[in-house]
Parts: sequence; C-alpha cells; structure tokens
Amino acid sequence: MSENDHLDAAWQYHSGTKHSYQSLRMHPHALDWENKPLLFKIYPTLEVTRLPRDFQDTGSAALSAIAAPSTPVQADTIPDLETLAQLLFFSAGVIRSKKHPQGETFFRAAACTGALYEIELYVVCTDLPGRAVPGLKNPPGLAAGVYHFGAAEFGLRQLRSGDFRQALVDATGSDSSVAHAPVTIICTGTYWRNAWKYHSRTYRHFGWDNGTILANLLAMSAASNLPASIITAFVDSEVNALLGLDTKREVAFSLVPIGHKKATPSSSPQIAPLELPLVAYSKTEVDYPAMRKMHEASSLDSPEEVAAWRGQTPLQQFPSPKGTTTPLQPLDDSGVPPDSIEQVISRRGSARKFSRDPITLPQLSTLLDRATRGIPADFLDPLGSHLNDLYLIVNNVQGLAAGAYVYHWERKLLELLKPGDFREKAGYLGLEQQIPADAAVDVFFLADLKRIMQRYGNRGYRAVQLEAGILGGKLYLAAYAQRLGASGLTFYDDDVISFFSPHARGKSAIFLVALGHSVVRK
Repeated sequence: MSENDHLDAAWQYHSGTKHSYQSLRMHPHALDWENKPLLFKIYPTLEVTRLPRDFQDTGSAALSAIAAPSTPVQADTIPDLETLAQLLFFSAGVIRSKKHPQGETFFRAAACTGALYEIELYVVCTDLPGRAVPGLKNPPGLAAGVYHFGAAEFGLRQLRSGDFRQALVDATGSDSSVAHAPVTIICTGTYWRNAWKYHSRTYRHFGWDNGTILANLLAMSAASNLPASIITAFVDSEVNALLGLDTKREVAFSLVPIGHKKATPSSSPQIAPLELPLVAYSKTEVDYPAMRKMHEASSLDSPEEVAAWRGQTPLQQFPSPKGTTTPLQPLDDSGVPPDSIEQVISRRGSARKFSRDPITLPQLSTLLDRATRGIPADFLDPLGSHLNDLYLIVNNVQGLAAGAYVYHWERKLLELLKPGDFREKAGYLGLEQQIPADAAVDVFFLADLKRIMQRYGNRGYRAVQLEAGILGGKLYLAAYAQRLGASGLTFYDDDVISFFSPHARGKSAIFLVALGHSVVRK
C-alpha cells in the first residue's frame, strides 16, 4: 500500500484545520506586519527576459471563453512568445497597482486568499517562435528551456537551457497531452507566503488559489484556440527536482499542457541539482508541519503509481431532486454581454462590500451554467463528472424565493431545501462577516470526502480543493462579465454542513463564493 492510500493523513489534516466559533476565539489571528513576506519570488543572480505587453485582444466573449470545457486538437497549434506572454499575464500577472502611504498594493489577474499570491508559475517549453511582423524576417522567440515567471517584472528567468519536456512526460506516466504539448505551465505552492496569515489552513488555499489561476488560464487558452488540460497526477519528486524546489518551502501542485505538436520530445538533458540563491521572503519563516505532512502523504512516487491513480473511474452520483425545483434560465448568445475575456479579467477584483440589491434569475442561471460546463482535468471525465456539490443560500434573486438550495449539475435545476430569509445565517457561516450577509447569493462548495478519498486516496484531497478553486474562479469571471461582483470566503466548517443537512449529511465544506452587486469604493 502506498503512502497515498493511508487516508488518516488527509482526515487528520482536514479535521485539524477546521474553523469553528470556538476555535477562532481560542486561537485569534495576530499578524506580524514587520515580518510580512514578499509577494514575489526573486532569483537575484538570473537575468530576466522581459515579455512583450502589446497584446492583441482575442475578441472572445468572456462568458463563452469561461464555459468552453476544452479546445479540440486538430493540428499543430504552437503558441508564439506573444501568446505565451498573454496567457501568463491574464492568469497571474499584475494587472494594476495602487500606491498608498504604507507602500504599494498589487492587483493580480486571479483572486487569491489574503492577496498573498503564494502560487508561482514555471514554463517548460520547446523552441517557441516570435510573432510574425511585416518587414522583420526573424522575430525573437523563446529558446527551449525551463523558466520561472516573474510577475513583478513581467518576465522569464531561465533555470535550465534545453528541451526538458520528456522529463514531464516521464513524470506524468506518459500522459499524451503532456507528450504533445509545446508548452507546459507548472503551478507550485509556497507555504510561508500564505501561512504568514492563514497558518496550517494554507494547504487548502493551495487548491483554491491555484484553481482561480487555472480558471483564467483555461479561459484564455480557449480564447486563443489552444487545447489545454489540467494534470494533477505526476511523480512529485521528479517535477520538484526539475524546478529545483526546496520542498520544505515550495512544492509542485498542478501542470497545464498547452497547445499541440505532432512530434513528441526526445530525451531530456541531464537534470542536475539547482542551487540558485533567492531573495528571502521574510526575516524569519514559521514552519507548519501539518501542511508538509499532508502534501507528502498525497504524493505519488512512480510512473506506475501515477498511471494507476489516473486510471481510477471518475465519481458519478446524480441523485434525483425530491423537493420543489426551478430550472435555470441562462442568457442566450444574444443576451450575453460582449466584453472580451481580457476586458473582464482586467477589471476583475474581489468585492469587499455588497449592496443588498437583487440580481436576476437569468444572471444567477448564467453564473451557474457557465461555471459548470466541464473542466478538462485528469481526475474528471468529459461527461460532466465532478467532485464538489454546490449548495446556495439565496438572499435576493428576482424570480427565485429566498432560501437554501442545492444545484443539480446534470439537470440544470435548483432544488429548494428550505425556504426563508437566511441572510444573518449566511453571515455567521462565512466567519461572521458582513460580505455573505449582504450578497445576493452565496455558493457553498461541499464534497463527500469519504467517497473521494476512497477512490483517489489522499491526493483526492488536492483534487477536490483544486476543482473548487477552478469553479470559484469561473464564478468570479462570470460575475464580472455581467458587471456583478464576487468574493471568495472561508467558513465555519461543521456549521455549514449542519445548516444544509439532512441533505448534506456526511459531506465536508470546501469553499465559499459570495455573489451580488458590489459597492465600489470611491
């Protein structure tokens, strides 16, 4: 039996990081502002290659790009350097900044817990061309290599020179999408940068914050007509070694092969250890061993274990509704706002205050419909399987009675669990914050962890958190595409389950997104 199959590790971590009314009062947060970590990873001895920023808008309507589950592979589709830059910028780039007396705040393309941006991106690629320009015979491209994406400078630092794609093919058990991808983006999680505020609960945030980035990346890939998928099954030690990570501080979490190249890579150069100096994040770092224990327990150790894990049949469980149902009424193409995905990402934020104004049933229907049309991930199938179930507290939606609901993905129905005004309850469940109380609707992500981990082992815990983050990221984008606001929140775990029971009995709370009309601060 592998380490991934010893499920006590995931249960201990999940139970040990639950929030409750009592736990928050027994262990109140006290932030050491003098020790706040840097928000960027910096290799001081490596030159940065600046990426082009003169993007050409794809013109793809945001709500269409969000909904696209994947782009079919038809022929060689190799992104040029400018397209790669566009994908990186609108997934994890700094889209704007604001100076204030205490310094400068950077706003990134995707939402992140505490705006701490603990997810780092790396690029593994073959030679990429530059974009053809009239009068320029050989536009500059990007040489094959392994790169770190520097969001602060909007550039790449080369960690290794040469084509190392075969190393990823080996690490993923010869996954075909990786084998034929000219570019694979690797997402990692940096423990301390988020744990400074959220302590051991940070490992949950790896999935949430990686997921919102992936929602953007999938939408941008679809808008650019590039096939893309999410790979969570890989030999952890091999990917970490390729990137030269100090695994006590940073670990690989997901891979995204992008594009298609008929020819597969040849053998990779030798992977020598990387001992590159880094700028320290803080004067001191506090270690939270529970996170590393959880990650190690969910690691896969060989290509054979990867192949066996990926071969597990995705979960399928579609219970029939028993109560009053309301079918979704999503906007058709003629009623969809025309803003491009780039325009929507550029203005996206996290609402810090909601008005109590209503949204409409078509707006809510469009949010749910576009977010749940499928995710091209190796732990799901293309027929709509999912790990998370969506439960709603509806506060103010025109055409839908206030109350608690569960969403039936496959039937596109909302089932009423109990009617009533639950604004104050929503605020309490969302850690006694005003945001979920004022929102028009709150979407809670719940999952049957017992079934998931019986099927996928401890690594299923990574997958369920990641899926929640992707779905949450899609809800974010779908909200801002309709000129609404969104905010991701944490919660009192067991109280959420209690509120939605008996329907939710036996499940676990995973994530929460509040939606509605945001109050814009002047």
